[in-house]
Amino acid sequence: MNTLVTGDTAPSFTLQNQNDESISLQDALEAGPVLVYFYPKALTPGCTVQACGLRDSKPQLDDLAVTVFGISPDPVAKLARFADKHQLNFSLLSDEDHAIADAFGVWGEKKFMGKIYDGIHRLSFLIGQDGKVAHVFNKFKTKDHHQVVLDYIEQR
Repeated sequence: MNTLVTGDTAPSFTLQNQNDESISLQDALEAGPVLVYFYPKALTPGCTVQACGLRDSKPQLDDLAVTVFGISPDPVAKLARFADKHQLNFSLLSDEDHAIADAFGVWGEKKFMGKIYDGIHRLSFLIGQDGKVAHVFNKFKTKDHHQVVLDYIEQR
């Protein structure tokens, strides 16, 4: 895994969201910075807690002109169920072939309950309007992720 670091240029991407609409990083950057957060699997406990924290923080993120994209290898239909069930108010993007996860360096070997497998590592990237990684969030608990992000952005 060769994870992007602060100062790297973020890979450009266009992915389908939970409404099966094409969403482009480049288009979103025109409005302000973008938080790209990678999560392993929709509708699981940790991913739900993380998504709901961001959902509840959306007014503050909107005030800071930050767009939120959640990216996972889930298909669009599952993302739609996740968004509907938890009333998520931001785009969940489908990266089924994990090409974007690979490009950001968050797809790699994981261990869980003695099993080794490839999957998404839970990392978030704040992308500045210049298209460069402004910050990598790699130390947080799912329940605190939204606050770690807000605290960092508000200090800038």
